[in-house]
Amino acid sequence: MTGPLIGVTGSDRGLPLAWWFTRWALWRSGARAVYLTHSNSIQLETLDGIVISGGDDIDRGLYLAEHDAPGPADPERDRFEIRVLEHLMGSRLPVLGICRGAQLMNVVRGGTLYPDLRSLRRKTSNRRTPLARKTLLVEPGSGLEGMLGESRLRINSLHQQAIKDLGEGLVISGRDLDGFVQAVEHPGEPFLYGVQWHPEYLPLHASQRELFRTLVRAAAGDEPRALR
Repeated sequence: MTGPLIGVTGSDRGLPLAWWFTRWALWRSGARAVYLTHSNSIQLETLDGIVISGGDDIDRGLYLAEHDAPGPADPERDRFEIRVLEHLMGSRLPVLGICRGAQLMNVVRGGTLYPDLRSLRRKTSNRRTPLARKTLLVEPGSGLEGMLGESRLRINSLHQQAIKDLGEGLVISGRDLDGFVQAVEHPGEPFLYGVQWHPEYLPLHASQRELFRTLVRAAAGDEPRALR
């Protein structure tokens, strides 16, 4: 198969379910995919785009000066993906952050997170499910609205952390009914989006497939990139 090569980050631990679903979504969109972990990485210069995928919570010590929570479940992954994101800063390489990936994008750019949303929710459920049971309100005029072609749609929810203070250059492009950030983007980049939900688990939703299609089109384009 020919097509742009997209790296998908993940963990060396556990069953890589998100990787399999993301790989399928990228394949359906015309791209090749390679799985990147702390122990299995390649030269980023060989990639045409990257997905920072979902997974364990991020270490609270990375964005909170004081905290009493235990350390992260996967500190090696934290360090690996931080190195990747810092290396890509300003590269113009297309980047999609999914759930944990969106949160880490924000932290690397100097933003903060809510460590646990469960006690803060009022209008939305804390139930974690890969099914589309939550409402996304897309910001009018955002790049996300132009991409998805909808201003209100259903998404899934598998998280308890979420973006609080925005990192440098990021703008909010979607919220849930409680007002918590569900999507961010960087208007100065060809394709830099972070989504709090898991589009790879919603393959029957045309708007979710479009996220991957647009990423692949950006990766196949002729945008100048600092890494090349």
